[in-house]
Amino acid sequence: MSEVMEPALASGADQAAVMVMLLSEEDATGLIGRLSQNELRTLGGRMLELGEIGPDAIVDAIGAFAIQAGQQGIPAWNRVADVRQLLTGALGDLRAGSLMRQVAPDALPPPTPALEIARWLEPDVLVPLIVEEPPQVIAVLLVQLDAPVAAKVLAELPDTLQVAVVHRIARLGNVPAPAIQLLEETLSIRLERIHGVPAHRMGGVRDAAGIINSAARSLERRVMPGITKVDKQLAKDLENELFRFEHLFVLDAKMMGTLLREVESEVLIDALKGLEEGQRDVFFAAMSSRAADGVRDEIEERGRLKKADVEEAQKKIIATAKRLAADGTIVLGDGEEDYV
Repeated sequence: MSEVMEPALASGADQAAVMVMLLSEEDATGLIGRLSQNELRTLGGRMLELGEIGPDAIVDAIGAFAIQAGQQGIPAWNRVADVRQLLTGALGDLRAGSLMRQVAPDALPPPTPALEIARWLEPDVLVPLIVEEPPQVIAVLLVQLDAPVAAKVLAELPDTLQVAVVHRIARLGNVPAPAIQLLEETLSIRLERIHGVPAHRMGGVRDAAGIINSAARSLERRVMPGITKVDKQLAKDLENELFRFEHLFVLDAKMMGTLLREVESEVLIDALKGLEEGQRDVFFAAMSSRAADGVRDEIEERGRLKKADVEEAQKKIIATAKRLAADGTIVLGDGEEDYV
């Protein structure tokens, strides 16, 4: 049986050897690749000679590393470059650059104009700009977009092109600077030719509703009648967004109980059928354990429901909640003047 190394016998080289053997093969390979020939000979020799390494020796090696690291500290100087280097090694230059623009936008040079514009364009605007380009060019662009946007762009490309683009993305690797420059020039020319100065999509019904939802309820009472006079369809669309079913999730148990007493059991079951299990908890918390278990069982027994039926049930509960809020029975909204 091999002799277990005692901590007292461990030199600095022994401790380094133990630390390297604790790393994954990929991490250890990257570390060893930075050592000199003499350091490699010393480290390799100690790794072979240590024999079986016991738990105490491992703790000793980690402890020595922690003490040394604690004495040295980690300087803040050049941190952006260090982080970028780490991300580049893990993600590649393009994705690392995109991520660094999000976490340290002020510490990096601004991205090229056309590529920056592309990140703000809607998928239906981007697709005509790139659909005639080779798959490798499209791949270079998509990896620089946020994943949800890239997915929408990919979905709008022709089926045969989708396969080629995904294949190129998976095999992209290092992209030379001239390729990025070519993409930039291509986008610039096509943006100017097709759209002139492209407009950014901003605002919309959901954004307007979000602002009103965040304001005091009195603002909604002032604004909505005026919107109804100007544009009835817009008022209806805003009304649908102003209060959605998930807004009920913030009700406390007392107010939720008040609401549920006004809702028919069949309507509640249909409405909860469209939620994930965790989202139903706020409703179950307002019921007795027996009642909650009964509703759970009925949801499971209900089988599949059409999305339209679920939404209709949720709309009925929303209407009931708004009626109770208008009566002052429950409180909806975040505005301070909604509370007494």
